[in-house]
Amino acid sequence: MFLNRRSVGQTEKVPRDRSLSRSDRIVRSRLVHWADRFRRCECSLTVGIVRLTDWLGKFSMSKQFCTSLLGCFFLTIRTALGSPPVSDVVEWQAGIEYSNPGVEHLQLNLARPKTGDGPFPAILCIHGGGFRAGKRESYDALCVKLAERGYVAATMTYRLAPQHQFPAAVHDTKAAVRWLRANSASYKIDPSRIGTTGGSAGGHLAQFLAVTANVPQFEGIGGNPNQSSSVACVVNIYGPSDFTQSYGKSVDAHEVLPLWFGGNLDTKRDLHIQGSPLYWVTPNSAPTLCIHGTEDKYVAHEQAVWLIDKLRAATVEADLLTLEGAGHGFQGADAEKAEKALFEYFDKRLKK
Repeated sequence: MFLNRRSVGQTEKVPRDRSLSRSDRIVRSRLVHWADRFRRCECSLTVGIVRLTDWLGKFSMSKQFCTSLLGCFFLTIRTALGSPPVSDVVEWQAGIEYSNPGVEHLQLNLARPKTGDGPFPAILCIHGGGFRAGKRESYDALCVKLAERGYVAATMTYRLAPQHQFPAAVHDTKAAVRWLRANSASYKIDPSRIGTTGGSAGGHLAQFLAVTANVPQFEGIGGNPNQSSSVACVVNIYGPSDFTQSYGKSVDAHEVLPLWFGGNLDTKRDLHIQGSPLYWVTPNSAPTLCIHGTEDKYVAHEQAVWLIDKLRAATVEADLLTLEGAGHGFQGADAEKAEKALFEYFDKRLKK
């Protein structure tokens, strides 16, 4: 609805609606702005969602108007995402069901090399969005790039807050890893070489996989219980490690975390601790690369420092790539550096 069908490169001009309040007009304009920036790939889906959520919280709007605006935005997102450009060397499959906990039919998209006998290393990509938003399609393009480099790469949908609170999303990520192993023969995956990555909330979930292998309480009932949910390594992109230290140091922790944990730090401190990767580090944790910007206002850079220090103290191989001046949602040269580091790390860890 925000797109001009006659010219995909431009957004429609939004007519001034005198029937709307000034705040409603401002919010509508901001929605158009972020939808257009995302469509032109000037920001990540996670950043767009986070910024819009922050803005919506500042204005008083009717429920009908707010719902309508968000519906238009996500329709634009869905149109913009579509299917990723796929080269001749990649086989692409979308909408593969990997788990069905309750009435949810959770799906993943998967890219793999079109030729070669394998078995290939695999990477599970986990989207961000504050545990309450986001789409697996935001990692479609990365999955295709990984497949071009000889990986089987999947991007997954997981259950979101507030309807599904911790540890539902953790259960889903583990179910996805188990599904990859259970279907390793069909997709030519080497089950001993499965890595994971994600950004923001997705970075947290990826890291959680890396530190909670063989912890029964986090396995859930998502299928393939005879398979392991362990991973060989992780690239954690600005994911939080200690939720007990997030309040007051993140611009939205006070909004996001109570939705996911069912309460704030005062009322649900036990869950904040249980949900923090920092407290699950052992010598058996998977090797880790953290990539984090020093000017991140959503997840403080110190969260990565604490995690790397704790991993190293446990004799786990851990590295930190600090991007000076970068915020939450890398852009330009920072995005290029992060992607290059991700490729190099997975090549080092997962390729024989």
